[in-house]
Amino acid sequence: MKKLNPEKLTVEFSTGVTKTEPVIGRKYTLTHSDITADLFLTIGLQFAFEKITALRDEVLAEWKMSEGFPFLYVYVYVDGVFGPAVTAVRDTIFRRELPLALEAIRYGDRTFFAAHPALESAPIWIHFDSTNPLYNRFENWCTPGDYK
Repeated sequence: MKKLNPEKLTVEFSTGVTKTEPVIGRKYTLTHSDITADLFLTIGLQFAFEKITALRDEVLAEWKMSEGFPFLYVYVYVDGVFGPAVTAVRDTIFRRELPLALEAIRYGDRTFFAAHPALESAPIWIHFDSTNPLYNRFENWCTPGDYK
């Protein structure tokens, strides 16, 4: 797994969020540059759809509640624009890069996690979205504290 280089991460807070609030409804849009390897994290009340490219290789995440307990729901679009022939390759790439993406979210919003330490142990659930049942999965990927 690649380690996060904090100098390659740019964080932007959208209107309606602060470095510590809100919890539920807090959304993350993580994109990157293939050329520079820079990561761009937008934290807001809405996803930053304007920053998503046609390749659809972004990571979207948001804080939700289930039965009174918070969890981080993460979404990745596995199929992409190139059709089913590329789904297996995209699935492999997402699985390889997701630990770095989760580390970028955890690091980029570290003040939030410091203000809400219980969220360090909240589960992370990832939806790998695909029309192919082999790749359309919903998996637990540990906790934010595992990506410090």
